[in-house]
Amino acid sequence: MNTSDSIVIIPTYNEIENIEKIIRAVFGLEKKFDILIIDDGSPDGTAAKVKELMSQEFNGRLHLLERSGKLGLGTAYIKGFKWALERDYEYIFEMDADFSHDPKDLPRLYAACHDEGYDVAIGSRYVSGVNVVNWPIGRVLMSYFASKYVRFITGFKVNDTTAGFKCYKRRVLETIELDKIRFKGYAFQIEMKYTAYKIGFKIKEVPVIFVNRREGVSKMSGGIFGEAFFGVMRLRWDGWTRKYPKIKE
Repeated sequence: MNTSDSIVIIPTYNEIENIEKIIRAVFGLEKKFDILIIDDGSPDGTAAKVKELMSQEFNGRLHLLERSGKLGLGTAYIKGFKWALERDYEYIFEMDADFSHDPKDLPRLYAACHDEGYDVAIGSRYVSGVNVVNWPIGRVLMSYFASKYVRFITGFKVNDTTAGFKCYKRRVLETIELDKIRFKGYAFQIEMKYTAYKIGFKIKEVPVIFVNRREGVSKMSGGIFGEAFFGVMRLRWDGWTRKYPKIKE
């Protein structure tokens, strides 16, 4: 039985420096959220720490799925989405473990969907300028112009297309054919938003400040950006040729 209408999905790989702090930060909010950690076989003991917290303090609110190795961000979220849908959560969130996404913004994303009626709420770095702290200028420019590139190629009018801080209403994930989502890295985030847009769901960008991780090691790689660059062209082709599911009322 769920203890909340909302579940925050947090994929992890070697996040021992951050995992307990991020869990306590989410559980310390006035609005009640459950948490699902999806750990890709972290050798640093991330999953063991989660199990300890589950057994000692947060039984029923904190959940863990363990995978055998680094299988990709997209597949982690798809697994988490399916898990959440099996348990009747109405609001399903994506969030990083490293505090680049501020847990205090979770209620704002929730309000956009629950109170304002949007289907997807995006924690956006670029809807009100460039709100990024402590990122190398090269990363800022790459991320910013990646979103501009997506808008140019696809015609998709979202400012932060690669954002990984989001809230979905349940019906969005029930409608999107999750097993047909192709991409695993940055392009996964773009594909999910673009698919929701093409189906006809209402999307709101909620301005947030993105703060580069203070502890742990970034998981970014050149291959992730390459997947996104060429994946966007494929998404544009899909937009012309693919028959998207219809929203069920």
